[in-house]
Amino acid sequence: MLRFSANLSFLFTELPFLDRFAAAAHAGFTGVEILFPYEWQARDIASRLRAHNLSLVLFNIWPGDWTRGERGLAAIPGREADFETRMVQALKYADEMGALRLHAMAGLAEHGASRATYIGNLRRAARMAAPHGVEILIEPINTRDMPGYHLNRTTDARAVIAEVGEPNIGLQLDLYHRHIEEGDAIGAIAGNADIVRHYQIAGPPDRGEPDGGELDYRSVFRAIDRTGFGGWIGCEYRPRAGTTAGLGWPAALGVSLDGC
Repeated sequence: MLRFSANLSFLFTELPFLDRFAAAAHAGFTGVEILFPYEWQARDIASRLRAHNLSLVLFNIWPGDWTRGERGLAAIPGREADFETRMVQALKYADEMGALRLHAMAGLAEHGASRATYIGNLRRAARMAAPHGVEILIEPINTRDMPGYHLNRTTDARAVIAEVGEPNIGLQLDLYHRHIEEGDAIGAIAGNADIVRHYQIAGPPDRGEPDGGELDYRSVFRAIDRTGFGGWIGCEYRPRAGTTAGLGWPAALGVSLDGC
């Protein structure tokens, strides 16, 4: 059965961040994910997770100064020490909060993003993460939402994962980004089942709930289920009319948030 995690950087934003955990649990989620948890103490997040019987399934390694336009450090030459420092930070958070997957954002072409730097940093990150039981994930992001991002296409992500060559590196397949950039979400699911460790969903073109827009998510969910995927599907969408008001989509699409 498919399990869905609430991305608390996108959902329940009507509430203060630490109150979103209770709201997610009340809505029926058993997993949550976060873009960047570093404004808060790991122990405070861990306390909310325990209180509401939630799993933290994914968060991002610090991506640089977002307000100044940075979108990841993993592929940026000259920032290797910064990336390693932030990797250490992310692992400390992961250990305290019980998270087993970290997304390493690559960075932008305008900041000098380099494939060689990307491969080297990802290999180092995977080796650092392995003793913690943590996986490092990479995600192709579409060029409309994030112009100049270093990784846009699924085939390129496959090639990077193969070249890094570590067993704990995998693909974070965001089907919204895939649809916008390349189309054929169903083909991407079938063709990459061996390396996908986490899915994310939203309805294109507006990134709203998955029961509206251009993708037939009922068919998408069937395709994921056919692969035997046992991980989480992250709900990284922007509610069109409030989070709770938009939570009719699981019933409409024949799924349950908790996989039961």
